[in-house]
Amino acid sequence: MNYSQTLSFLYEKLPMFSRLGAAAYKPDLLNTLALCEQLGNPQHGLKTIHIAGTNGKGSVSHMLAAILQQAGYKTGLYTSPHLKDFRERIRINGVPCSQQFVIDFTQKIAAVIDTIQPSFFEITVAMAFDYFRQEQVDIAIIETGLGGRLDSTNVIHPLVSVITSIGMDHMNLLGDTLEAIAGEKAGIIKKEVPVVIGKMDATLYPLFRNVVEKVSGSSSSSLIHLTEQEWEIVAIQPRNVLDIQVKETGTGNLFRYTLDLPGIYQQYNLLCVLSTIRILHQKGWNILPEHIKQALQQVVSSTGLHGRWETLQETPRVIADVAHNEDGIRQLVQQLQFISYQQLFLIIGMVKDKDVNRALSHLPKRAAYIFSQAAIPRAMPADQLKQLAQAYQLTGEVIPDVNDALQFALAKATKDDLILVCGSVFLVGELNAIETFH
Repeated sequence: MNYSQTLSFLYEKLPMFSRLGAAAYKPDLLNTLALCEQLGNPQHGLKTIHIAGTNGKGSVSHMLAAILQQAGYKTGLYTSPHLKDFRERIRINGVPCSQQFVIDFTQKIAAVIDTIQPSFFEITVAMAFDYFRQEQVDIAIIETGLGGRLDSTNVIHPLVSVITSIGMDHMNLLGDTLEAIAGEKAGIIKKEVPVVIGKMDATLYPLFRNVVEKVSGSSSSSLIHLTEQEWEIVAIQPRNVLDIQVKETGTGNLFRYTLDLPGIYQQYNLLCVLSTIRILHQKGWNILPEHIKQALQQVVSSTGLHGRWETLQETPRVIADVAHNEDGIRQLVQQLQFISYQQLFLIIGMVKDKDVNRALSHLPKRAAYIFSQAAIPRAMPADQLKQLAQAYQLTGEVIPDVNDALQFALAKATKDDLILVCGSVFLVGELNAIETFH
């Protein structure tokens, strides 16, 4: 098989969550453990950082990878889903794995696939571990798919665990309360492993403390790092970049950073990154302040992260963001307050297993909406999305193809207008204007 045929085999033969939703979710780690066993358990030889969270885990993963790369470490990065090409999921120092590796790996385990019948995600996790071992990375950043406790990535014993945020998402699989969802995310906490907890409802902090104590014993309070207690945001200025000044609460030291990820929601992701880097430094990793500053200015170019308040065109301004749940949409609307524009054109498409109504309830009524949909079975039909939106006084056109929708908006917009594309990772991934790599 060539690369295209190999991907077709993986997409069609294996249950894929992005296409099928809950039907592709395997609620245990047995398949992943069996796959890793067949490969000689590559995960056991890796130094890793494990990252979970409702929102922010992709940005935190990429920022950490950028910093470790800048510090001179050979850094693996496993994330999901991809926007354009499958190989975006598995990178080393920002460079995706080769097409030939994907072909060879798939052929190597074809017989095992028939026996175990794993999901698409379980295969990609095992593939990443095998690649990082083969290439002898110094460290690998591993992002969970969803949840944590039963996520396929949860077969590693990391140097640090990170839980970026807790919000209402994937409730059909993780539970319909913040406490239930937090409990699933807390499943990545391991014995004697420090855990960084990002900004979230403070009533959840005791839950994480209890899990850490249960896993590591009563003398484990030093293992939990609450970013809101370790850092204070002093000043923030969102422009085409994000200028931010933070204070380390323990020392009073001030630090200023410039991020090429301009979304104001990145301020909280940054605090997760800073706490994690400090833990690594205490463990003997040679990461200097200048490594952090330099890396944060070039996260996109050094790691290939896209779709985070990303400007695709200046006049009129076109921005794409993968916000796809209630908290993400709320943060997006907050960001709009920092931008001047005349008319807002909002192109939105969502998947039907999200709580679409919660997300729609936060969107601005004074906008021209274009309802669209990604080319996957999980996508909510654009006309159905329009009907739901009418209950929130959100009105506009139905144009299913996102690139046609963008052209329609560009034809209507003046140079002082803003066009925003959001609602789904898969919708943003279909934009021709986004190029991940060649």
